[in-house]
Amino acid sequence: MAIANTIPTQWKIKLLYDGECPLCVREVKFLKKRDAGRGIVNFVDIADPDYNPQDHGGIDYELAMDRIHGILCDGTIIKNVEVFRRVYEELGMGWVYAVTKIPAIATIANFIYGLWAKYRLPLTRRPSLVEILATRSRQDTVECSTDKCQTQ
Repeated sequence: MAIANTIPTQWKIKLLYDGECPLCVREVKFLKKRDAGRGIVNFVDIADPDYNPQDHGGIDYELAMDRIHGILCDGTIIKNVEVFRRVYEELGMGWVYAVTKIPAIATIANFIYGLWAKYRLPLTRRPSLVEILATRSRQDTVECSTDKCQTQ
């Protein structure tokens, strides 16, 4: 009797996360353990210098930093608490966020998440988004000046 292959041929959801956020990284580590190498969730670190928005639904760094985004395997972009709900469902822990399927609860949960998203940088003792973007812009300029950029 053959054993069924439990590794999906393609991820079910792509999770865009901030790899420089200590709380985000903690959550991703937990979720990766639950994924257990099955490839159900494609974890994408938006802080990676090689992050390319065109490969991820056109979601650029600034937009991704504003709030969490996910991309379903059909290309549908989701955000806010729905991302957590879908990831947890795919990993067999849907009960954690099941209550957010109720519209009134979803509204409240998204409001609370919006507050977290707005204040997560200072709460995690990081520079403002404006400062982070300026630093990234300077780094991009330095990389281009070292001949890493190609002339088009």
